[in-house]
Amino acid sequence: MNAHRRPLLMTLAILAMAGVSQAQSPMQTVFHPADSRGHADHGWLDTYHSFSFANWRDAERMHFGALRVLNDDAVTGGAGFGTHPHDNMEIVSIPLSGDLEHQDSMGNKTVIRKGDVQIMSAGTGIMHSEKNHNADEEVRFLQIWVFPNERELTPSYDQITMAPEDQQDRLQCVVSPDGAQGVKIHQNAWFHVGQLSAGWTDTYAMHDTNQGLYAMVLDGEASVGGQKLGRRDAIGVWDTGSVSIEATEDTRLLLIEVPMQW
Repeated sequence: MNAHRRPLLMTLAILAMAGVSQAQSPMQTVFHPADSRGHADHGWLDTYHSFSFANWRDAERMHFGALRVLNDDAVTGGAGFGTHPHDNMEIVSIPLSGDLEHQDSMGNKTVIRKGDVQIMSAGTGIMHSEKNHNADEEVRFLQIWVFPNERELTPSYDQITMAPEDQQDRLQCVVSPDGAQGVKIHQNAWFHVGQLSAGWTDTYAMHDTNQGLYAMVLDGEASVGGQKLGRRDAIGVWDTGSVSIEATEDTRLLLIEVPMQW
């Protein structure tokens, strides 16, 4: 053996024994087809769960990093969730159609609609209710829970209205840690929404090496990280610095970037 190669081979052997790889870990993914979600039809509420929720439990789908809940809810006219408590959770609501009425123990009473994004930092504890503002049409919305990066925060509330043209063929940031873009969340998390034309392509760059990206196609069809996604299909991606995205037909896309450990 060449004497000059011995130190290199010894170094590689030591690194291997210590569990250190020469190359960065390959990109990791988890695919969640739309029909694999939990489902419950309560009559007044038709809901799909991307992660374990209420009576639906899947040990392999408890959360994706700091993303704990992604519920796809449809509520019939005049119905809704009565007053109930939350604490130590960042709760984001994104209406897809109809009008959602919100009231909470902080004194907020408002109606949010498609184009709005609402966040409630439950912190030390709040009470709130949500119901369909209209009696003659359903309301559809996404309810998203993210674990905060700090417990026992003072509860807070915010909402914004986003212009549809700002999401046309671009990924608009609607939630961010400092609130400079969209509403503020108490976590290293960024939400983006885009209305993308067929053929649109881009590469999403993670904000840190510890981050993961959960992408859901709300309508249409796209390829994310090489995985074909149809309506309400989703993919989680981590151990990578960037993720490729292509709209293979006109598509509405939701991206949720969260830390995998916090």
